[in-house]
Amino acid sequence: MQWTNLSEQSVYQNPWFRVNLADVLLPDGRHLEHFVIRLRPVAAATVVNEANEVLLLWRHRFITDSWGWELAAGVVEDGEDVAAAAAREMEEETGWRPGELRPLLTVEPANGLTDARHHLYWSDRADYTGPPQDAFESSRREWIPLKLVPDMIARGEVPAANMAAALLMLHHLRLG
Repeated sequence: MQWTNLSEQSVYQNPWFRVNLADVLLPDGRHLEHFVIRLRPVAAATVVNEANEVLLLWRHRFITDSWGWELAAGVVEDGEDVAAAAAREMEEETGWRPGELRPLLTVEPANGLTDARHHLYWSDRADYTGPPQDAFESSRREWIPLKLVPDMIARGEVPAANMAAALLMLHHLRLG
């Protein structure tokens, strides 16, 4: 039961995303107009220290008017390596430069509406380089015991699905 995207026309565009209207052919032969949001990839990273604490940011998201724990993240610039973007974002937002980054997972947070892919990475070491350049991104940055992650997610303290998935994967990798 595959849908086929026959064509798209741009409805709105800016440096961060495009909104397109697609002409979609359904399996039964009917056509459907469907809005599609085209986004640049997102890269995110964190570090887990020797005490099995994970570096997180506490931040407010104005769109949903919600607070929650997140990994440092941002868009991948044109021509930028995805892992390099994750490392850059982590250092800019936390003041910690990660060691060698390992892929954690790639998710598509809303693949019924957007082509956004979020690439999440982690490291087991980082060097503090000073206060974050982008301190406005979060209210605070903290080392949180990884063993607390499942309960934090259950209480709604990690509202972003991509961040919850990454943290649960880290919990599984490090603590079993």
